[in-house]
Amino acid sequence: MWIADQWEDYEVLDTSGGEKLERWGDYILVRPDPQVIWNTPKKNAGWKKRNAHYYRSNKGGGNWEFFDLPDTWKIHYQSLTFHLQPFRFKHTGLFPEQAVNWDWFGEKIRKAKRPVKVLNLFAYTGGATLMAAAAGADVTHVDASKGMVNWAKENAAASGLKEAPVRWLVDDCVKFVEREIRRGNHYDGIIMDPPSYGRGPKGEIWKMEEKIFPFLQLCATLLSEEPLFFLLNSYTTGLQPAVLSYLLHTVLVPQYGGQVEAQEIGLPVRENGLVLPCGASGRWTRYQ
Repeated sequence: MWIADQWEDYEVLDTSGGEKLERWGDYILVRPDPQVIWNTPKKNAGWKKRNAHYYRSNKGGGNWEFFDLPDTWKIHYQSLTFHLQPFRFKHTGLFPEQAVNWDWFGEKIRKAKRPVKVLNLFAYTGGATLMAAAAGADVTHVDASKGMVNWAKENAAASGLKEAPVRWLVDDCVKFVEREIRRGNHYDGIIMDPPSYGRGPKGEIWKMEEKIFPFLQLCATLLSEEPLFFLLNSYTTGLQPAVLSYLLHTVLVPQYGGQVEAQEIGLPVRENGLVLPCGASGRWTRYQ
């Protein structure tokens, strides 16, 4: 498992009864987690001193209960700064487990010692974009949500990257890739964090199990003659690391060679020393 264990402003304090107790900077949140199927004694004092608690509804979705939490606040990872806020579906605007991937491709970019162009698809609030830009890459950031792209721009400004070479685009990722192919553009690294399920601007249905293989084939045609990396993330139940590995190997290795690895990604839990699984990632790289 690849473990995001370099955080200072974030940690999972404890897990029990379908929930995780987290510290986000100065604030403690309780959120549901489907991986936490054990019910162990809640020893950490944070359970009783939480600043907000998200309760899952039996009918789907859920609601926040707030005790003492600002509308927005910030946390840091290395030189990066992220604005956070609680919003629907329990999220805060950041997936901290992805830091283990940020470190991986950040090192690839820095070691390349040449201009590097990176495409970040389904780019959300820009964690991967910021790390790639901070490492020296020119980044194209694509997300279908205008609100998420604006949020990412705010994170970039807070991280001292307002003038970094980032192209911010509100667009359907599939349509964008199709246009980039026609335009003849290429990238040295591609980051992809597709949703399990979603709808396009004209009601098109995206189901990852059905769409990801042909989309990977499309994206592969955008890689440069000497690409550095391809990162594929999945939070979709059933798409295990072995599946991600096979997808990347099938699409990329015959043309570019290189190596593929895939693992679960996770976060360490302070109270019990375990690692909480948080999805899976597949990594292709041409050079070790």
